[in-house]
Amino acid sequence: MSSRAATKTAVETSDAEHEDFTPGEMDGDMFGGTPAKKAKNFGPSAKRMLGLIMRQKIAMALVTAMVVISAVLNVIAPKILGHAMDVIFGGVVGKSLAGQVPEGTTKDQVVSAVRAGGNETQADMMSRMDFTPGAGIDFPKLAQLISTVLAMYVVAALLMWLQGFLLNKIVMKAVFELRERVEAKINRLPLGYFDTRQRGDVLSRVTNDVDNIQQALQQAFSQLLSSVISVIGIIVMMFIVSWQLALVALVALPLSGVVAGIIGKRSQVLFKDQWKNTGALNGQIEESFSGHDLVKVFGREEEMVTLFDERNEKLYQASFGAQFVSGLIMPIMQFVSYLAYVGIAVLGGLRVASGQMSLGDATAFIQYSREYTQPLGQIAGMANMLQSGVASAERTFEFLDAEEESEDTAHGSLPEKVAGRVEFDHVSFSYAPEKPLIRDLTFTAEPGQTIAIVGPTGAGKTTLVNLLMRFYEISSGSIRLDGVDIRDMSRTELRSKVGMVLQDAWLFGGTIRENIRYGRLDASDEDVLDAARATYVDRFVRALPEGYDTVIDDEGSNVSAGERQLMTIARAFIASPSLLILDEATSSVDTRTELLVQKAMAALRTDRTSFVIAHRLSTIRDADAILVMEDGDIVEHGTHDELLARQGAYYRLYQSQFNQGTEPEEGVREQQA
Repeated sequence: MSSRAATKTAVETSDAEHEDFTPGEMDGDMFGGTPAKKAKNFGPSAKRMLGLIMRQKIAMALVTAMVVISAVLNVIAPKILGHAMDVIFGGVVGKSLAGQVPEGTTKDQVVSAVRAGGNETQADMMSRMDFTPGAGIDFPKLAQLISTVLAMYVVAALLMWLQGFLLNKIVMKAVFELRERVEAKINRLPLGYFDTRQRGDVLSRVTNDVDNIQQALQQAFSQLLSSVISVIGIIVMMFIVSWQLALVALVALPLSGVVAGIIGKRSQVLFKDQWKNTGALNGQIEESFSGHDLVKVFGREEEMVTLFDERNEKLYQASFGAQFVSGLIMPIMQFVSYLAYVGIAVLGGLRVASGQMSLGDATAFIQYSREYTQPLGQIAGMANMLQSGVASAERTFEFLDAEEESEDTAHGSLPEKVAGRVEFDHVSFSYAPEKPLIRDLTFTAEPGQTIAIVGPTGAGKTTLVNLLMRFYEISSGSIRLDGVDIRDMSRTELRSKVGMVLQDAWLFGGTIRENIRYGRLDASDEDVLDAARATYVDRFVRALPEGYDTVIDDEGSNVSAGERQLMTIARAFIASPSLLILDEATSSVDTRTELLVQKAMAALRTDRTSFVIAHRLSTIRDADAILVMEDGDIVEHGTHDELLARQGAYYRLYQSQFNQGTEPEEGVREQQA
């Protein structure tokens, strides 16, 4: 279980209380999944993404060393194979001269004789060969060269496998730590962050984007490192073999770089759109699923499908564009490399024919030219994944960089026994500076009192208790609990003294026993039973086949709304809080269940300072004090009878709940504000 559920409920409840606050005005389109901050460019985001694995310095140094050694072995092998080709070709030529020249004739004598015969081209070619007239192929030397090459390839393959295994462990650990950071960040963010963003987009950032980062790190890092080292090594070897042919081969490099740069920049933008639209679509799906009943009730299936189709089309267009554009890199670079290959083949043949290089060197160079384009192609192929991974990294790091709750000063502390005296002293608050909500609010709740808060929607009722819980920080003034400013104590200490029963009765996946024990994790089974009996949960639980071991499914749909509400009251009861907040806890239950809920809440309020947010005025008739709020101000306060006698704002609210000619008590039960 997680404490996030309480935060989620508070957010949803508070939204209804500040209608004038427009989330989209602050950070972009709430339902479009637009990031809160401007997107960073590719470089810093890629650096931070690689920094996730670079923290394991020793392991990464070992991976890098294995990749380098493997790449070097693969680069040197073609040169040795070229020597093997020269041994074979030289042996064939030497064998062909048997019987044509006297025994003991040297290579230089044969070349001179050919040149004297007027065949300059053949003489030049033979001058570059290593042969002994009359001798055949040197098989021991050939076997040695081939064995060396095979050993190099085996070692290179083994090192690549080992580095892949080690890199996988490094990436898994890095992503594990990243998920821990994301989870910790969620619990450090203020409610205002979630008020201004769609839940589906946040979920996409912390799930889909993190998965995409993992895939990019696993597949792209070692491949890119190996490819870059291979390209550098091959270029060096090509210059060693023939600098003229190397220049021809390198013509493809700047051209390929220009292609990759132009296309890569464009694909980065498209990948950003892809993941933004993924978040928007996830939010749409989440809304459709969560509000499935309402969609059915109001017959909005076609509208939801239409909206889904629109967002799905946007995602399709963005995804197609990103994949298409990034997919152009590899074929264009391959075409450029083929042009270079043709030039190398022609010029290499001419140089062999003119005796400027041996056939083995030419063969090695052609292999280098092919291997030179292969890692370039791999780099191009990884560009797709890397662009996508960096786009996801941007979104995830934007989430991790979001402004957190202010740090706790915690230089004040509550007494061991909290009486529950709450003072609001000239408190002011606004969600946006230009739209003040609560202005100069002052009142005191004495220990053990029940304070009811009523008023029209948007008056600031839930905002008031959110300030008490420090879900939001006040703009000015102070709130004191037993004389201690709540800003001088840690949020954990403050919230440990407060129990909340909210309008949205949220239950977790788990048993009924576990849901009740969530209020105090060290509670015994007997404590759970006592809380259940006191709050009338025991009455319906005993009728269930599994009793307290009945498993609650997702969002508690296998129990009624009233039963869910009673369980949330039992959860608050077992926590034994000094302060209690009840936010319209009976609004979603039937009249008969409401009586049980009211009795359970009465038991819960005993000897505790309680704040009751209510629309059904019948539920707060016995409150010690009723605060009537309008536009963030307390316009009236007093008891139920006193406020009715004044015939002011409370009287108008009270009268608005009854139909003409309806008995007050019946009207209260039939209607809601």
